[in-house]
Amino acid sequence: MNYNELQIDRIIEMAWEDRTPFEAIKLQFGLPESGVIHIMRKNLKVSSFKRWRKRVNSKVSLKHLKKRHPEITRFKCQRQKNITGNKISKR
Repeated sequence: MNYNELQIDRIIEMAWEDRTPFEAIKLQFGLPESGVIHIMRKNLKVSSFKRWRKRVNSKVSLKHLKKRHPEITRFKCQRQKNITGNKISKR
């Protein structure tokens, strides 16, 4: 699938966020973990990509749902609009 520059920027941003799991990226963009890795490898410097992969595979990151506490059942802040919008709703 071809993504525009804004979509690629958002995918990279979501991939860098520790609390955003790969499943959220797949839900929003239809992109599996391997696709996210491909985009990150293609768009980041080698050192940045290696740092990101090391962090994703560490105990700090919650990029995989199986690493999350079972009580966390959402991908986003409760104040955030539907995941397709990715904007904090006005109060």
